[in-house]
Amino acid sequence: MTALLDFYSARLLVTFVSLVLLFILRYRTYRRLSQFRGPLSTGWLELWHIRAILSMRSHEWYREATDKYGSVTRVGPNDLITNSPDLLAHMSAVRSPYTRAAWYNRATRVEPGKDHLFSLLDEDTHTKRRQKMATAYSGKENTSLEPSIDLRVQQLIQLIRSKYLSSSNSKTPSKPMDLARKIQYFTLDVISYIGFGQAFGDLEADDDVHEYIAASEAGLNLMVYVCGLGLTPLIQWPPIARLLGPSEKDKSGHGKMMRTARRLINDRIDKLETSKEKGNDMTASFLHRGLTKDEIFTEAYLQILAGSDTTATAIRCLMLHIVSNPRVYNMLQAEIDNAFNDGLVQADGIISEAVASTLPYLQAVIREGLRIHPPITDVVPKVVPKGGDSLIVDGVLTHFPEGTNIGYDVFGLARRRDLFGEDVDVFRPERWISKELSDGDSERMEVMRRTTEMIFGHGKYQCLGKPIAWMEMHKVIFELLRYFDWSIAKPATPWRSINCIGIFLQQELWMVVTERNVELLLG
Repeated sequence: MTALLDFYSARLLVTFVSLVLLFILRYRTYRRLSQFRGPLSTGWLELWHIRAILSMRSHEWYREATDKYGSVTRVGPNDLITNSPDLLAHMSAVRSPYTRAAWYNRATRVEPGKDHLFSLLDEDTHTKRRQKMATAYSGKENTSLEPSIDLRVQQLIQLIRSKYLSSSNSKTPSKPMDLARKIQYFTLDVISYIGFGQAFGDLEADDDVHEYIAASEAGLNLMVYVCGLGLTPLIQWPPIARLLGPSEKDKSGHGKMMRTARRLINDRIDKLETSKEKGNDMTASFLHRGLTKDEIFTEAYLQILAGSDTTATAIRCLMLHIVSNPRVYNMLQAEIDNAFNDGLVQADGIISEAVASTLPYLQAVIREGLRIHPPITDVVPKVVPKGGDSLIVDGVLTHFPEGTNIGYDVFGLARRRDLFGEDVDVFRPERWISKELSDGDSERMEVMRRTTEMIFGHGKYQCLGKPIAWMEMHKVIFELLRYFDWSIAKPATPWRSINCIGIFLQQELWMVVTERNVELLLG
């Protein structure tokens, strides 16, 4: 009893000592990165960074921070973000000793304990897995890649024609179409065919057939809180994961989607193994390169998310900026009409990737669209290697202590005034037209190109699906403006868009679409 009374009497002393020790630990953490400026409290607490993620506008928070505090900004006790192209390229170089940060990449696992290319932290395993998968994405073993995309573009055009055309007659009611949803149907059908050898059929049904979109929206909204509050280790702890995580027995949501994906993959693998056919899709390529069934499932499921949501965002953003800029709209449509008139594309065919890549204004519009609104803004932090690292950033030799997380401010990178000019917030494709630059600016143009390419990652972390995304953007933008005229149905509120740890969820991009008489226009 006396001991309890003594302890009770000493409670103030115990509390005081505990607070002193806590302050000392926090101060040591603060001092490690004290050379880097950042918003108030970021050297002591995670609160600012948590709020940025939970705001679902993290790309804007990061951009505002680096604009105010510099190319390398502190956003947490052990976290920095950067919009320096030199530092970003250095961290992701093929032989870079930097590694991925667990708090972010591990949160993207499909199943606890099972990694895909994006969640892998071990660099050797990541490199070997990437080498096995690269050929499938390049199209060398996937000869049906471009024809399969052409077919989905044709289905998208047919869907618009059959159900969503408005009349140019002012007395006839318009029929607004949610382009955001139709574009996601398109990208889902593309990636499911490429990955599974069988399209989901969303365009044909004009519906979210497997309820993927609903599952994705629910899952990404949840991931904001899991990642933002640092709950990944808890949520992915097997007992908790079995209790709260998705199950393939679920009747809806990610569990149902996982069950559908596994069935499609198993059916495809069984067919390949029993028929002994070589196959020309990604599943066949992965199988031939030695990936196991579980690895193929995990990678294919990642494709659905990374390959459909991000490309859909890119196309939506392009269409919104094109349609809302009459000068750009008219110039691009004129280039498209001239390409048709010059015989570069057939009347009943889809433009080829080879031809699309030669159209200068189309290229400029797409590059500017990716710059003005990058389709993915994941922070993908890298960890400073053992012993720390030093690099010249904006002309100043900067030291980064070992173990520091350095994230990617892609929105800020794409709006750097020293690279893209003072009008970085303006959608102006002409900045990409070489003939408007003097000879001395050719190097600057190359820097601009390399910088925007970082939207797809860089070096050992560059997105394998980049060629597929470019092909989809080329074809869809060209054909939608070739056959139809577009206007925004609700200019004051053109869409709903939120950022879920780097992936955008966009809805209600309502457009009014009318048919163009191409033959009459071209005479």
